[in-house]
Amino acid sequence: MRLAILNTCDDDSEYAKAYPDDGARFATLLGAVRPGWAFESFKVFENDFPERPEDFDGFLVTGSPASVNDGTKPWIARLFAFLRARHGEKRPLFGACFGHQAIAKALGGAVGPNPGSCALGITETRFHKRKPWMEPAREAFGLYSANYEQVTALPPGAEAVASDSVCPAASFIIGDHVFTTQYHPEMKPDFVADMIDHMVDDVPPEVIAKGRADLSRAAEGPAFAEWMARFFEHAAAR
Repeated sequence: MRLAILNTCDDDSEYAKAYPDDGARFATLLGAVRPGWAFESFKVFENDFPERPEDFDGFLVTGSPASVNDGTKPWIARLFAFLRARHGEKRPLFGACFGHQAIAKALGGAVGPNPGSCALGITETRFHKRKPWMEPAREAFGLYSANYEQVTALPPGAEAVASDSVCPAASFIIGDHVFTTQYHPEMKPDFVADMIDHMVDDVPPEVIAKGRADLSRAAEGPAFAEWMARFFEHAAAR
């Protein structure tokens, strides 16, 4: 399996520069459960896109501090066009956070503000619909969250398969070739701790406190990676 990672994270803050970028983090996450896979990362926020999409078995869209509703960044419109083309070909697409929202909006859905403030810390996502590749079977995942926006209307043909207390469309699928999550399976506690410190002046104190409290327990990104890998395998086979 050869995956193209579409890195949308245009964060140039000093804390972010101290860690591997989003492309590397997703390659590490999936490489741990599928060590034989190959990954190539593209900084799409710098207009670096795969020249030969046909060379890849699937595409993964990362998170980003950017908003999918920002019409001032040309790379976002180009990403939408790229995603529509791959969807038209029914190529495997996975999106996390910004990637989840970008796939939704590119394909005709809508994205708007969270009903409250920023979601920060660990969010428990409950899966209420099952697909064959969702193995090992489980009902919920606790994944890191860091988002001000969420999908407010699904694109045509999409089906919400998971929700949480504030996000009705926390994960959706389209056919056998699209799978998304609003949250961050690739994040690790040290990165999240620094991210929370970086956000302290921009987020209500109670949200910061909740995020810091959640650092005392483990998120379940590595377990979710198995579902991601099985999705790509299932989608590619179909």
